[in-house]
Amino acid sequence: MTARSPFDDLLKNQANYAPLTPLTFIERAAYVYPDRLAVVHGAQRWTWRETYARCRRLASALARRGVGKNDVVAVMAPNTPPMYEAAFGVPMCGGVLNTLNTRLDGETLAFMLQHGGAKVLITDREFSPAIETALSLLDTKPLVIDIADPAHPEGKLLGETEYEAFLAEGDPDYDWQPPGDEWDAIALNYTSGTTGDPKGVVYHHRGAHLNAVSNILNWGMPHHAVYLWTLPMFHCNGWCFPWTVAERAGVNVCLRRVEAKAVLDAIRDNGVTHMCGAPIVYSMLINAPEDLRAGISHRIAGQVAGAAPPAAIIEGADRIGIDLTHVYGLTEVYGPAGVCSKQEGWAHM
Repeated sequence: MTARSPFDDLLKNQANYAPLTPLTFIERAAYVYPDRLAVVHGAQRWTWRETYARCRRLASALARRGVGKNDVVAVMAPNTPPMYEAAFGVPMCGGVLNTLNTRLDGETLAFMLQHGGAKVLITDREFSPAIETALSLLDTKPLVIDIADPAHPEGKLLGETEYEAFLAEGDPDYDWQPPGDEWDAIALNYTSGTTGDPKGVVYHHRGAHLNAVSNILNWGMPHHAVYLWTLPMFHCNGWCFPWTVAERAGVNVCLRRVEAKAVLDAIRDNGVTHMCGAPIVYSMLINAPEDLRAGISHRIAGQVAGAAPPAAIIEGADRIGIDLTHVYGLTEVYGPAGVCSKQEGWAHM
């Protein structure tokens, strides 16, 4: 029999162990860099202090409506501040964030809401036709909160209250608690494009924390990077970049639609340094009229996912000032799990 080691008695406790969670990233950003810019959406600007307070308001308001550990909060929204805030506010009250693919039809969305057991649905009015259909198919309807974004005033309001009014119900100093176990669920994501019904994938706090940090390490992402949201936040929780940008105390430049002029204007106006997207996003920028790129003189770091990009995409992106890094992943692994690390010799090929 092996003798017991004194190391066996060194058990974890509050003094020597804390569960990993990406929620601590925004807490630190607000504490260390309270007045640095955090979120840009059109003419709207929020600092990290303000963004943290808004996330805590959301968590508090959800908790007051009975949302607690393992309750699912679904969000149907483009890459706008409410979507970003949900990445923190929902898990701050113990909830599980379910970001919905804005391209899906009402029947598929109804399946996800029913299967995931969403207790609350936060939805942008742009998607009211599909959401109205989905709600009509549910046996038990969630609390519906409308996002009335001034950037898209059209669309039917379906909910009990509007997002900003809902935030006003919450406490900006809400005393959120980290998860009791880093294995606790932080997000529920559904795969799409599969045979049969969508399949649910559960992310835990530990995995979200580690992948958020991995984004920094593999990309050499510096403090205060300016990140343009060309990648949907509904896709693998934006590859965990909502949490990554908070860890870097960077700037989130929101974007309702990925269109060439909107993207290039955002790059120019905000000094964007980093972005992600599918090959089609970069192809769109490469083939955009030259005058749309006028005034952009700095280079940008870009990640491109999926199958290896064609040489024309790599060359074209380089020509317009985007240094591409190819990554590959899937919903089940938090987004990018494989990275094609650049080699020095490639520059001479």
